[in-house]
Amino acid sequence: MNTRRTFIKNSAGVAALAAMGPLKELPPTPVSKRTVCGIQIGADSFVDEGTEKVLDILQEKGAVDTLYLSTFTYDRGITGRPGPGKDYPGHGVEASDKTYFHGGNFATPNAQYYTRTAIKGDQLKAPDLGNLDILAEVLPKARRRGMKVICSIQDGFNYPADLGFVKDMAEVDLQGRKSGAMCFFQPDVREFWKSVAVDLCSSYPIDGVILFNERNGPLLNAIGVSHAQGIDSAKVTCFCPYHEQAARQRGIDFERAKEGYRQLDLFVERSLNAQRPSDGYYVEFERLLLRYPEIMAYNQLFDVGKSQILKDIHAAVKAIRQELEVGFHIEHTNSFNPLYRATRDYAELADMADFLKIVAYNNCGGERYVSFIHNICQTVFRDVPPGELMQMNNHLLNYANEAPIETLAAAGLSPDYVLRETQRAKAGVAGKCKVLPGIDVNIPTGENSRKASPEDTYAATMSAYKGGADGVILSRKYSEMKWENLAAAGKAVRDATAR
Repeated sequence: MNTRRTFIKNSAGVAALAAMGPLKELPPTPVSKRTVCGIQIGADSFVDEGTEKVLDILQEKGAVDTLYLSTFTYDRGITGRPGPGKDYPGHGVEASDKTYFHGGNFATPNAQYYTRTAIKGDQLKAPDLGNLDILAEVLPKARRRGMKVICSIQDGFNYPADLGFVKDMAEVDLQGRKSGAMCFFQPDVREFWKSVAVDLCSSYPIDGVILFNERNGPLLNAIGVSHAQGIDSAKVTCFCPYHEQAARQRGIDFERAKEGYRQLDLFVERSLNAQRPSDGYYVEFERLLLRYPEIMAYNQLFDVGKSQILKDIHAAVKAIRQELEVGFHIEHTNSFNPLYRATRDYAELADMADFLKIVAYNNCGGERYVSFIHNICQTVFRDVPPGELMQMNNHLLNYANEAPIETLAAAGLSPDYVLRETQRAKAGVAGKCKVLPGIDVNIPTGENSRKASPEDTYAATMSAYKGGADGVILSRKYSEMKWENLAAAGKAVRDATAR
């Protein structure tokens, strides 16, 4: 296997070739009606283990036919080595990437595609791997094996401090402070995300793109709907001038909305300190929504901004080549939170996507579900014991036979959960796009929470196919996955598709 330094040195010149366009001459991958098995993978894995070796492993063990290559991201969730303090899977390099991880575009940004935005392509090249162009390195080798390559593009919460443009285009919270994320209604930001997708789809003969964006609106963030956050309702966003303009264009009273969120912040602060309203927490919350209907309207405005970027990218990519695929990652919150689920209509999403990657992570799902219940039980449902709220929530979500809250983190969610979520998505899209459940393969969990086993992985993967999935995407990233679990997923794929 090449050492990391030798690999990068030998591969750096490929970036210059990519700029000349030789990759455009590669024959396109035949479009399959069924994506059998995809995997999320970052550039580091190919550098650390060698491209051909990794592709061998993915095909032989995992039955993988599609790479969801983390091409543009500043987040370790879908790229890089296992995070600091995480378990190493027995392959790759057993050392943290903390000293060098930065992120950005792991391919080669081309300036001509960024002329309509103040965010220029040359600011975006990921410095982590020198001049290595991961698409120029991986794409020809994958193509020779008949593998498809979909580029992952991720919008995150916190960008590196050296990216000055982020601060200029950042969201503004309730107290007027800049956040770590870019505002959807800032015109440069909207144009920027389209430019990234157009650049990749125009510069390389890839098979499409998948968009990752796990950001929530202000109402949901304020009351603690996510498993992956603390609760700080004073930090909800966005109240910048561009959001204000968008609100007024849609008939929303911006000042009333802002005052509504101030009152919601007071409600949350009192709830966290167990200062119970005389009529109870839930009634007081409903009273706020009735008094300030702008709270809900302003939360929906956030979803409008997020959705318009997805629509922009879908239209722009299809204008390049109609057969290019555009997909969206549907975050885990959608799976176990009915408040969030109501904002994500599969039928609407299917109108602007060729495929949806629905997160159906069952092992880490137990831990995450418990975290969500405990969050929401600190605010709106503070009067309800967590175990009882989870029982009710299970009915709302159509879950069956899941472990009680006391043991769910250790037990994880069942394979039946994967089947039901797949069936729900298939019914929702009504045949308008493909449904590709994300399968949990060694996603990190807490010390006392469920760890993936080959049996778990096989059962979850098989359940997705039993639920009618058009394929699966092994997640979060190859660098975390134990080979025995990858092989179990591959066996399930082969067993399911052999029928």
